[in-house]
Amino acid sequence: MEEQREALRKIIKTLAVKNEEIQSFIYSLKQMLLNVEANSAKVQEDLEAEFQSLFSLLEELKEGMLMKIKQDRASRTYELQNQLAACTRALESSEELLETANQTLQAMDSEDFPQAAKQIKDGVTMAPAFRLSLKAKVSDNMSHLMVDFAQERQMLQALKFLPVPSAPVIDLAESLVADNCVTLVWRMPDEDSKIDHYVLEYRRTNFEGPPRLKEDQPWMVIEGIRQTEYTLTGLKFDMKYMNFRVKACNKAVAGEFSEPVTLETPAFMFRLDASTSHQNLRVDDLSVEWDAMGGKVQDIKAREKDGKGRTASPINSPARGTPSPKRMPSGRGGRDRFTAESYTVLGLLSFYNARTKQVLHTFKTRFTQPLLPAFTVWCGSFQVTTGLQVPSAVRCLQKRGSATSSSNTSLT
Repeated sequence: MEEQREALRKIIKTLAVKNEEIQSFIYSLKQMLLNVEANSAKVQEDLEAEFQSLFSLLEELKEGMLMKIKQDRASRTYELQNQLAACTRALESSEELLETANQTLQAMDSEDFPQAAKQIKDGVTMAPAFRLSLKAKVSDNMSHLMVDFAQERQMLQALKFLPVPSAPVIDLAESLVADNCVTLVWRMPDEDSKIDHYVLEYRRTNFEGPPRLKEDQPWMVIEGIRQTEYTLTGLKFDMKYMNFRVKACNKAVAGEFSEPVTLETPAFMFRLDASTSHQNLRVDDLSVEWDAMGGKVQDIKAREKDGKGRTASPINSPARGTPSPKRMPSGRGGRDRFTAESYTVLGLLSFYNARTKQVLHTFKTRFTQPLLPAFTVWCGSFQVTTGLQVPSAVRCLQKRGSATSSSNTSLT
């Protein structure tokens, strides 16, 4: 009967969790419906604004081109009218001179004929009609102001919505977690020359696998990434995992986020186990202080009184740092060596009586990779702080150096 009750409790718990997930999904769907309405109205307004901007631009170009036609027409009209007036005046003068010449010819027997003939000859020589160019100064052809809109019309007919970029694909094989940094690498499933930049979002989490609907940690945003990789530096791996997602953007629109990935962010904390230490060591997780009055005993009694019990073990404590690791021999000529495939690092932290040289206590913990020491001594207290992983700069130097020992080169 009790087993059946326990089984039923598990079923109820599973159903409750599933119901909560469904409710969250329903809320998400309702929110998406509201977003569809709001986003549709927004893109419609944007489209109308773009077309209005295009209309305004066309109207502006039209006014400018019409003004050019009007100016050219006015200039040609002015030249032609001036030339017409000059020709009209020349013609009138020529007709008067012609009439005078005919009258003089009819009175050929007159004594004044020679003088009159000479005056007509001089008048013809100076007549405007003989100095006038009979070629129009400007052309009446206005074809140079014609516009071929064939290409523009074709472009406008091909006008369509800018394609939404595809969702990038995060390449886990190329991504790297090291040196308190995360380098994320992604690629586009299809080549897209219109991509302007990428947006990366990440958040810390203690859950392995896909991101959960409800997370306490908010997404952190990094915008304006021009390459298909990005390195987050200066991180504190105070949680076990990180969620990542990335989206591509062109000049007008952003695509969907990539499938989120979760990367394990290993870091290491050398926790000081107060339950096994010397009674005169006052231990507080990361710091230890000598107390001749028996600090450990007082701490244990205080914790028992508060109902806290023992301190967290190194395995279950959050990961941040480590003291200086000591290498374990690998059996190759008696030299200490880390192998690239598998190795174990033993971190030792020993406390001695400065006068008697007697070992008071040694704290131990094991790590899966080499680390750098990080200690703080202040006001009589010794504190273990963040222990950094061996930085890639060191590894690069080891790769370049030809005289490095096998113990160092194996770190690469």
